Amino acid sequence: MSTTAILSNDNRFTSFEYDGIKIRFVTPKCLEKYTRVLEWDNGYIVVTALYNGIETEEYIDLISVLQNLCIEPEEF
Repeated sequence: MSTTAILSNDNRFTSFEYDGIKIRFVTPKCLEKYTRVLEWDNGYIVVTALYNGIETEEYIDLISVLQNLCIEPEEF
């Protein structure tokens, strides 16, 4: 089991990869990149992101993404 998680974005999609599982979800066109991961706790990620040249704090709830994909969060 890998202990490294990867969060990235490409075009209109964000990708999150952990332990060999990769999920992608749509993000706004104005998202340029994620600049820092501030916190990752129980499927909830707090990051700073660059939107049209402005850095802001962003919240990603992976639990709801996983549930929409019919994946139990405990399995992830």
